[in-house]
Amino acid sequence: MKFLPLLALCALGLTVSARAEDGYDLWLRYHPLEKAAQSQYTAIGATVVSASHSETANVTRDELVRGLSGLLAKKVIAREAISGNGAVVFGTPENSRIIADLHLPLEKLGPEGYLIRAAVVKGKAVTVIAGNSDVGVLYGAFRFLKSIQTRVPVEHIDIASAPKVKLRLLNHWDNLDATVERGYAGSSIFKWWELPAHSSQRMIDYARANASVGINGTVLINVNASSLILTPEWLRKVARLADTFRPYGIKVYLVARFSAPIEIGGLKTADPLDPGVRAWWKNKTDEIYQNIPDFGGFLVKANSEGQPGPQDYGRGHADGANMFAEALAPHGGIVMWRAFVYSQEVPVDRVKQAYDEFKPLDGKFRDNVILQVKNGPLDFQPREPFSPLFGATPATAMGMEVEITKEYLGFNTHLVYLGTLWQEVLESDTFAKGQNSTVAKVVDGSLFDKKLTLMAGVSNIGSDRNWCGSIFDQANWYAFGRLAWDPEARASDIAADWVKMTFTDNPVFDSAAVTLMLGSRETAVNYMTPLGLTHQMGTSGHYGPGPWVDNVGRADWNPVYYHRADAQGIGFDRSPSGSNAVEQYAPPLRAALSNVATTPENALLWFHHVPWSQPMKSGRTLWDELVTRYGQGLSEVQTMAANWAKLKPYVDTERFDITADYLRIQERDALLWRDASVAYFSSISHLPLPAGQKAPLHSLGYYEDLSFPYAPGQGAPARKIKPPPVDDAPSP
Repeated sequence: MKFLPLLALCALGLTVSARAEDGYDLWLRYHPLEKAAQSQYTAIGATVVSASHSETANVTRDELVRGLSGLLAKKVIAREAISGNGAVVFGTPENSRIIADLHLPLEKLGPEGYLIRAAVVKGKAVTVIAGNSDVGVLYGAFRFLKSIQTRVPVEHIDIASAPKVKLRLLNHWDNLDATVERGYAGSSIFKWWELPAHSSQRMIDYARANASVGINGTVLINVNASSLILTPEWLRKVARLADTFRPYGIKVYLVARFSAPIEIGGLKTADPLDPGVRAWWKNKTDEIYQNIPDFGGFLVKANSEGQPGPQDYGRGHADGANMFAEALAPHGGIVMWRAFVYSQEVPVDRVKQAYDEFKPLDGKFRDNVILQVKNGPLDFQPREPFSPLFGATPATAMGMEVEITKEYLGFNTHLVYLGTLWQEVLESDTFAKGQNSTVAKVVDGSLFDKKLTLMAGVSNIGSDRNWCGSIFDQANWYAFGRLAWDPEARASDIAADWVKMTFTDNPVFDSAAVTLMLGSRETAVNYMTPLGLTHQMGTSGHYGPGPWVDNVGRADWNPVYYHRADAQGIGFDRSPSGSNAVEQYAPPLRAALSNVATTPENALLWFHHVPWSQPMKSGRTLWDELVTRYGQGLSEVQTMAANWAKLKPYVDTERFDITADYLRIQERDALLWRDASVAYFSSISHLPLPAGQKAPLHSLGYYEDLSFPYAPGQGAPARKIKPPPVDDAPSP
């Protein structure tokens, strides 16, 4: 990539940002546009007009005044009547006579959609932001401001948009003690000790950021839940947060611990078919709605990783989910039942379990139950095929869960843009109803005509000043919201918008930053798990390589379970001659994935145990290709760091420096991944390295002896702490 020197930029009249920033403002900075850009928005007047004074309308008014005043560098005021050309008028037909008299086509936009249109009212040119609800109008206001932030002309604007997915939720893995499981951006933002007496400004800023990308719900606590959250004292705390979030269109949801009737209810059983248990949950649900009238419902993790569930009593998932659904139905609440399950018995193939358990239950769940399925059949890996459950349950509502926090992707310090990962999954074809039966169409409900739809993201938000631990991790929060609104949106368009809103409209910077983002996920796959390898991280902490680990609890917690490398080859045979996991996919996919020759190389070792000598498309053998990919990943990180260094003139010092520092960490870690993985697999294959590939810096024993105690997001040591190796180890 070519970069213009700073003097050339000055000659073009492009300014360099000098203002220090810490990232707190996210993509809602509203810094004044450069004068050349401001000139195209002179038609926007200095007034924001609405007659409504609902809490949400007040939020919308304040956002428009704040955004327009900042971006256009002029004083914008709020009025209840049009006073001149260029006014921005917002509202619904019910609360605005101006909107009602325009007879706008709002019918198909639903309760959360919006229309933004240039119009003439009593001879005055105005911009109208309209919807069927105040929340829809708020979303429209953010879209209008985004148009200006990204320098889209608005003189003749005409935009109509409605969310394709009904429930667009963050799942917080926050604990009540303020720790965050798999969180890499500090402690929890929810200060339970201060609630309900005090709800901080950060809670408002959190709600505002979510609303700006259309997120309309939040699950406040970890799926490995504490029953304490359901007690009266804590429900009052939750109610205060619900009051804070409500003007921004955000409902609160809670995790329901299946054993709560025993732990806080004094019952001797949690059997979902026991009348006393069902009555307890009904009464508890009624109590919640007394505190929070618009409570969204429950998220449940049951019979997975040791969590209690209906199978403890000889019942099925539908029995458990329907018990909660029965209690919630009178209030309009919903149950999100996680399909991330694996039994206490070690299976032949871990990735088959969710399908095996839930496919037979299709059609047995109540209408207000939705299955929450991880994007892949395993566990948020750098690359997995899509979960075969997508498209397999036409009679059951199904939503997708993704991980915004990067549990297996280098935590917050590795620059990995996840928009491309999610797009890859969403555009995958399930062939459930023939060609073009994409995962996106399952998620948005259009494939099987489902009204209850969901996209959930495991939050990466913490108490760090910049919210996400790194600046570029903010892009993943932003991208999640955009894709939850429209699962067919393009990751490249989202990245381009985020860069302009978060940094600058400088074309040199924007092009380089977007290019860096779009290649980053594939880079991480290369240095961590190339060619379909999976789950090769050190156990427990999931930080750094651990392909040699074979002594942790059950077999399917060990990386060796997944790569199955031996002297003959590498990979997990999921073809009909192996575990036959391919059988869970529709016939066209099943046929393609059963054959090494027709399996995409990026999924090869996921589905097949392949000889080291297998020819690859590059002309190299599998062994040579594997080693080359590890090296390619390292080289790509080095290029990322070098290209970011060239962007220093266009970024404020604080945000430039933290990104540069983290890229140095990523380069160090990519080297560790490359060398440790090559050292280990060399010891298995007994093959020489390809020509031009460097030998690892240290012996295999050196890498095996590394440990990373107290890795972020887990607290306890990942492994027994050992003395440092004799050589200088990379610091964790």
